[in-house]
Amino acid sequence: MTTRKVLVVDDDAALREALAQTLELNDLEPITAGSFVAAKDLITAEFDGVVLSDIRMPGRDGFYLLDYVRGTDEDLPVILLTGEGDIPMAVKAMSQGAFGFLEKPCVTADLLTALQRALKTRRLVLENRSFKQKLEEGDPAARMLFGTSPQSDALRARVRSVAPTLAEVLVSGPAGSGVPKVAEVIHLMSPRAQAPFVKSPSAGLSVADLAALCQQAAGGSLFLDEVSALSEALQYAVLERIEQGDGPRLIVGSTADLAALVAAGSFGADLYYRLEGMRVRIPSLAERPGDIPVLFRLYVAQAAEQAGIEPPEISQEHLAGLMAQDWPGNARSLMSAAMRFVLGMPDEVSAATDLGLAEQMAQVERSLLIAALGRQNGRAAAAAEALKLPRKTFYDKLARYGIRPEDYRRP
Repeated sequence: MTTRKVLVVDDDAALREALAQTLELNDLEPITAGSFVAAKDLITAEFDGVVLSDIRMPGRDGFYLLDYVRGTDEDLPVILLTGEGDIPMAVKAMSQGAFGFLEKPCVTADLLTALQRALKTRRLVLENRSFKQKLEEGDPAARMLFGTSPQSDALRARVRSVAPTLAEVLVSGPAGSGVPKVAEVIHLMSPRAQAPFVKSPSAGLSVADLAALCQQAAGGSLFLDEVSALSEALQYAVLERIEQGDGPRLIVGSTADLAALVAAGSFGADLYYRLEGMRVRIPSLAERPGDIPVLFRLYVAQAAEQAGIEPPEISQEHLAGLMAQDWPGNARSLMSAAMRFVLGMPDEVSAATDLGLAEQMAQVERSLLIAALGRQNGRAAAAAEALKLPRKTFYDKLARYGIRPEDYRRP
């Protein structure tokens, strides 16, 4: 990152222009302003430069400017220019956060030395901020848990807070909300991220199976999905392993209301209360409809890539229609809708139910032909071979559905 900008603020036009010329001759980029009011809009947390300002100015003086800068970005360096007899004022300014001060008229070498020091400081601050931002944007929670709503922000924050603890975690959410994915993100953000992440359904597990899974996940994390399906014997075995504390980290998932199951006597209270202390709840799509356009666009892009075709355009009307639905199947249902959208199948399940079996089968066949052409870059012969169809039969089907191979060729 190159930082060469210097915002020069001085009400004396001749001195201001002389300073600007000196800076230009030394490969810096001066931006001049005759007052605080003229400079104010340039002073932001994103400003990739430093401020050089006179102290004595009519109206809003250098002290006022310094206070404003400190309130906007306390890491933005301000160097103040002082006249004769203003040294005590400059010392006061330093105590209030000024980066430095110079007495007018400035010796060019001193001015450049002070500015280079300030610019270096500013560059390091901005680089550090950029690095932190990339870490924040690039961590597994940001890369794998999508959505811009406050509920999605809260989910990512909760995952980031529980992941480093290594305590047992209960991930709960409605069906189709992505419980296993959230569990994996917790593992990836934990100190055990480089160790195994072993997943298993809870239904049908035996004590011996649990022991084998713990061995596979040694040093890492074991995820038991739909923990409500554990038998009573397995619940005791899981609780015992937690209390021993020498196995893999345990992360469990549930789309069932475990508290209700405890009240009904069908799930052990001891295990529930042990797990419930560190809980991550995934909000349903109905709770965050504003995320639906973001997620649908993402799923359409993924589905188009899998099919090998260009993503179709998504109208605002289509997105509005999606947002108006409840989506009881949550992300999983939205993914299916995106796949149908990409492959030209009916947009809604209700639309498909209005069709007879033959019509529904035709829609499926058409989508399979399009997907095959997409994967083969519009090469009809290769697509026919992939579908194990004679070429004549394949071309007959293309003609029946009005599909042109050239529409699926990518440059």
